[in-house]
Amino acid sequence: MNIQNEQQSNLEKVLKSGQFAFTGELGPPRGTNIEAVKEKASYLKGSVDSVNITDNQTGMVRLSSWATSLIVQQEGLEPNFQMVCRDRNRLAMQADILGVNAHGIKNVLCLSGDHQQFGDHPHAKGVFDIDSMQLISAVKKMRDQGQFMAGGELDGTPNMFIGAAANPFAQPYEFRVHRLAKKIQAGADFIQTQCIYNMELMRKWVKQAVDMGLTEKVYILAGITPMKSVGMARFMQKNVPGIDVPDEIIKRLQDAPKGKKAEEGIKIACEQIEEFKEMKGISGVHLMAIEWEHKVPEIAERAGVLPRPEV
Repeated sequence: MNIQNEQQSNLEKVLKSGQFAFTGELGPPRGTNIEAVKEKASYLKGSVDSVNITDNQTGMVRLSSWATSLIVQQEGLEPNFQMVCRDRNRLAMQADILGVNAHGIKNVLCLSGDHQQFGDHPHAKGVFDIDSMQLISAVKKMRDQGQFMAGGELDGTPNMFIGAAANPFAQPYEFRVHRLAKKIQAGADFIQTQCIYNMELMRKWVKQAVDMGLTEKVYILAGITPMKSVGMARFMQKNVPGIDVPDEIIKRLQDAPKGKKAEEGIKIACEQIEEFKEMKGISGVHLMAIEWEHKVPEIAERAGVLPRPEV
């Protein structure tokens, strides 16, 4: 194995080898309960190529993303370190990128972050010193040019595989693919989308990306979140901005026998994964099994993505 390959993350190797990637997600606890982190990690190990470690998601205080990433790494899983622009200025962000990479973490997902007004500290001051586009560009400059945002030289460069998020369903719809293009231009190596339910709109967005040549420049992982209940589906349909839940999904869950609603949600998710495996322009799936990590091995098995490749 050459030195360059050794510097790459497992996720980067899987994607560059042309194999269908399968990533997971792990939400840190609302405290110092690292045993909860280890338990979640135990379900994901062997089933995913990398696992996203969320960064105070929904604006709620949690164990930090970098600390949880280190725990997950010690448990034998590759972390995808998430960083939001809401809570840090550019000094802290660049410092944390250097810090996590010095500990061997090689993936980063650059995000704006859920607004603090939706969390448990609604009056907290949002930093938003830079936006996610600028953060992507900053990490790329540190990695490829060995320079900080301000132009100073680094003493050792962070080798990070740079990720970004995309939402194919946020309005105005026609602008979404162009925003994707801007993130690629800023330096994104891979994209993870918002959770997908409206496959018709998703097909349209992916085709636009393919036609514009974007999928030749970036790896797109489609976001999947299995529905646990009719209530969850209705809530996401009515209350979560940027998520499009078709009525047909709700009807399928309603028509499922009592006690089998969650099973139907998993079935829908597996059908989506099967379609994404064959969809031109899609390089993998990002499974966000929210507080349902113990179901990931079953979903991976049923969707035919096991065993994960050794690269």
